[in-house]
This record gives sequence, structure tokens and C-alpha cells, in this order.
Amino acid sequence: MKRDIFQAIADPTRRAIMVLIAAHGMTPNAIADHFEMTRQATSKHIQILNECGLVTQQKQGREIIYQLRLEKMQEIDVWLEQFRKLWEDRFSQLDALLNTLKSGDREP
Repeated sequence: MKRDIFQAIADPTRRAIMVLIAAHGMTPNAIADHFEMTRQATSKHIQILNECGLVTQQKQGREIIYQLRLEKMQEIDVWLEQFRKLWEDRFSQLDALLNTLKSGDREP
């Protein structure tokens, strides 16, 4: 089953897992050690991340290593870009207003 990437990142635990494995891959047990939940619950979160393509798994000997697929994060970034432009426009308008008010305060 293919899951929606935004559904996957909506959960704070899954976001925390993504942060953990962003720099280097980790085994499911190593990931679970960072959370106060059962290993089975942690595995379910990893499974959801895997189903939406945010993580990959590599077998190294008997271990499975999960790594974040940074290129998949681009899908999120593209969606956020529309809001980034909106925020920048509003900040520019605020800067202009503040500059107008500031220069108006200096006049006698």
C-alpha cells in the first residue's frame, strides 16, 4: 500500500525518526532505543515511512539499516515553496510599512 508522504510526516514520532536517520542509517533497534515505546510500535512507524518512500532499507549482514531518502523530501519542499513565497511577500510588506513609519517619526 502506498501512503501519502504528508500523512507520514504528520506524526511527531515519525518526524523524530527522520531526524535520527538523516545523518546516518540506523537499525530498527537503535532507532527504538531513542523512544519510550515498544519496538513493535517503532517498527510500525518505520513501516509507514517506508511505505511512502521516505526511507530505504539496506541489509548489512544480519542487520537491516534504515536511511532517509533526502530526494523524497523534495516533494515536501516543493509544496512548502508556495507558502515560503507568501511569507516573504508579507515580510517585505511589513518591512516597507515599518520603514515608512520609522521615517515618519523623524519628521518634525
